[in-house]
Amino acid sequence: MPRSKPITNALPDYRWDSEVRLLLWLATCVSVIAFLFYFKHGEVLLYGDAVAHLNIARRVFDSKTPGLLQLGTVWLPLPHLLMIPFLLSTQMWRTGVGGSIPSMMAYVLGVVGIFRLVRGVFSRRVEPDAPARVAAWSAALIYGLNPNLIYMQSTAMGESLYLAFFIWAVAYFSESARGDSKALTKCGLCLAAACLTRYDGWFLAVAMAGAVLILNILPRDATARFGFRFPRAALARFIFLAAVGPILWLTYNGIVYRNPLEFENGPYSAKAIERKTQTAGNIGHPGSGNPEVAGLYFLKSAEINLADNEWLQRAWILLAVVAMAAAAFTRYKVGANEGSSHAAWLPLLFLLVPIPFYILSVAYGGVPIFVPTWWPMSHYNVRYGLQLLPAFAAAFSILVCLAVRSDGLNQRVRATILALVFAVVSVSYVSVWYATPESLKEAQVNMRSRNQLEAQLAVWLSKLPPDSTLLMYLGDHVGAVQQAGIPLRRVINEGNHRVWKQPDDLDGLWERALADPAQYADYVVASEGDAVWQSARAHRLPALVVLHTTSQPAVVLYRAR
Repeated sequence: MPRSKPITNALPDYRWDSEVRLLLWLATCVSVIAFLFYFKHGEVLLYGDAVAHLNIARRVFDSKTPGLLQLGTVWLPLPHLLMIPFLLSTQMWRTGVGGSIPSMMAYVLGVVGIFRLVRGVFSRRVEPDAPARVAAWSAALIYGLNPNLIYMQSTAMGESLYLAFFIWAVAYFSESARGDSKALTKCGLCLAAACLTRYDGWFLAVAMAGAVLILNILPRDATARFGFRFPRAALARFIFLAAVGPILWLTYNGIVYRNPLEFENGPYSAKAIERKTQTAGNIGHPGSGNPEVAGLYFLKSAEINLADNEWLQRAWILLAVVAMAAAAFTRYKVGANEGSSHAAWLPLLFLLVPIPFYILSVAYGGVPIFVPTWWPMSHYNVRYGLQLLPAFAAAFSILVCLAVRSDGLNQRVRATILALVFAVVSVSYVSVWYATPESLKEAQVNMRSRNQLEAQLAVWLSKLPPDSTLLMYLGDHVGAVQQAGIPLRRVINEGNHRVWKQPDDLDGLWERALADPAQYADYVVASEGDAVWQSARAHRLPALVVLHTTSQPAVVLYRAR
């Protein structure tokens, strides 16, 4: 009897079918309900970075010197640009809703993206079969029901936005390898957006572009079984799109700041902040200069975002390793091609790109990660572990697909695998909800005193005359101005100068106001030790209010004229 040919990988005809539409509505409901819950409890604007993102976007059009230069240099611009339409409303700016909407939309798209990625990878025919659909639903639920992601998507933070671009880039890459001639361009567009959202995207773009180039440069016989060969025009277009984001940002920094790497080594970069803490007697963060330790801290942050119990955290790692081993070494392939091709699941390896990126960032980029169970027993950037959530969701879906599809397993073994996966995920997520998601706890622990101080300051600012002008360093307590509803165009701040004038713009509004506060401002808000405080003391301005909060420098409200 002749052997049948292996079924080649193919794309489903209905990529936005009833299953996807149902998932879209379910994810939307989860997103909205979660946002309303956290909004009601006043937890949408806990992160200082979330408040900063909102006000960077707002001052593009609400400033004494409005324009795109208000976007600054350290944070990439796309999240702020996406917020701007929603922040035209003063109410949506004050409440933070305008910054949450892009994150919520990205969360929904991310859930749909992981579903589409996994279903496409595991489909054996043009029409997805039952095992592929079950695996896809498993991945979508593991991703979409993660408590830490659910909280982060309700804020103006960039995690859910980047994850959506990340997932869709991998999904389109996978579809392009399975014969979709347009998917590679779509992948390039997602990479461009990812590169303008987080620096993680730069590493992802290099990894994907490098893989495509290598597989297209090598002899056809050596790469035929992988299936990643593309026409030259499509390949050139993809490389251009993958590179355009970093090129634009480097050019912007070079023209405006006279330093293409201003975001990397400038005064507001992570390295500069680390140097300041070290000069204050700090020995540096864990993993600094040590890639092995850096990797352990990043993986621990990923575990903490998955489960609150150490045994459950280890179970996630163990099951993920078993899934990768099963995909790599079992004779029966989990993907669409039952022959010798590994092309079905190879794109999923891109979901592991955050591991080397954060190892290098923590070890050599001045990016600290503190976890509550390891020294120094604190919370800082724990949320970065969410970048591995898509990889864990995909790994668990491999186990589900093998359990449902494999003919070599009896019913009891299949049921055991499915029950184990369900038990680990459900118990882990319940434990996280019970103990409070670490990403939420991080904001509560680190920002409590600062938020209290800004709430007090906002009360006093709201009592000032509605047409008065303030002189203030917004980098410290812009949240108070936001809560008081004072338009940023009434505040002279560090953004009101020509940034290409280094180190100071003597003719800029900021520098002139510091030199003579009474000529330009009615009131001055100074944080002890900053440039405004020094100016107010030098000009002996009368203090109206002095606010004190534990672990925060005193804030003084002066009358300038």
